[in-house]
Amino acid sequence: MSHTTRITTRTLREMKQAGEKITCLTSYDASFARILEDAGVDILLVGDSLGMVIQGHDSTLPVDLDDMVYHTRAVSSASESALVMADLPFMSYATPEQAMASAARLMKEGGAQMVKLEGGAVMVDTVRQLSAQGIPVCAHLGLLPQSVNKLGGYRVQGRDSQAADAMLADARAMETAGADVLLLECVPATLAGEITAALSIPVIGIGAGPHCDAQVLVLYDMLGITPGKRPRFSKDFLQQGGDIRAAVAAYVKAVKDGSFPAAEHSF
Repeated sequence: MSHTTRITTRTLREMKQAGEKITCLTSYDASFARILEDAGVDILLVGDSLGMVIQGHDSTLPVDLDDMVYHTRAVSSASESALVMADLPFMSYATPEQAMASAARLMKEGGAQMVKLEGGAVMVDTVRQLSAQGIPVCAHLGLLPQSVNKLGGYRVQGRDSQAADAMLADARAMETAGADVLLLECVPATLAGEITAALSIPVIGIGAGPHCDAQVLVLYDMLGITPGKRPRFSKDFLQQGGDIRAAVAAYVKAVKDGSFPAAEHSF
């Protein structure tokens, strides 16, 4: 599918229905946003991962709403066709009212077309109220980086049958509440495939196997420049591509043709 106008939630649903894989990468500034969009990336995620890859923190927790508005504005100013999605940072959506105010800033000041929030059943009312006010929402299940201290580290989620059933129930609840997209992080590939098949909304995977409708990676991980150990579910496309533009193009092609993620990138 060639996009000459802005990608919307409707576009993403049509891509899912057509069986066309959707591409997503994180983006934090105007220059990379332009490169990613030119290469055909469908969704630019302004992730609170910027706390780790840009600000140098050991988690996403120190990122605040001002940070997210700033980086979202930088990305949206350079974007013409990709859908710009922005993370609601830690403790910026503790109540539906706070979520509404935070999302309004990301959209009005930052130029986001969608916001993303972490959490399952406890977030259903918040998602419902955001959706009712015309705010597109991506719900995030599985490994929740903002809850890393509660989870006891960055661990695969949904491995046992009880946890898998609960995640499927949460996914259905999010769709019913009005979520436009679902993101699954560090989830067994089989479970991610079941959830993807059960929902009519697009499902984005990161470390969730090849059966999701879309794939996302942290940009710096797929360029092999994140300090420390690269996540198992990522791949260094810069090493094979030679330069940044070629690396992003290779990532887009690999997602679209289904060669990424492969078995070694899945759980």
